[in-house]
Amino acid sequence: MPQRPSIDHDGRNRAYYNPPADSIHLPPQSTFESPDEYYSTLFHEIGPSTGHESRLNRHGMETRIAPFGSATYSKEELAAEFTACFLCHLSGITNTTDNSDAYIAGWASKLRSDRKLVLQGASQGQKAADFILGNNRAPVATAGSPAASERSLEDKLADLYPVMGGV
Repeated sequence: MPQRPSIDHDGRNRAYYNPPADSIHLPPQSTFESPDEYYSTLFHEIGPSTGHESRLNRHGMETRIAPFGSATYSKEELAAEFTACFLCHLSGITNTTDNSDAYIAGWASKLRSDRKLVLQGASQGQKAADFILGNNRAPVATAGSPAASERSLEDKLADLYPVMGGV
């Protein structure tokens, strides 16, 4: 993922993305019930960071924080959870599916007046996941390394952040 945001484990009991600082804040990894829960949360918070102007430049996520419960915030939460779902699935994390289903349903109910918004959230989540994995740009090969499209999912996720080996 180009121009990655910083990840800080200073969120105490909260996980969030701060658009103005372009930083992700998480509780310490040891406070999560399992590594899968940690990575699911990390993947959820990485989603909004792709909206930053230096990445996908998604409207509403440029550099400000949308008010909680607003349409923009709700759309971003849907996109973030879909991003997490896609990345979890690709990573083999399956035990967080029930939580994701409930989370998506909860935010979708806030946007009930426009049924297209769930589909748009899924589309934005897929774009974010593709961006994170490098699937939406031309493969880049360096001497002695395979092109990006030939690299394993595990290698792509490990490049994302050194999280797969511990942050």
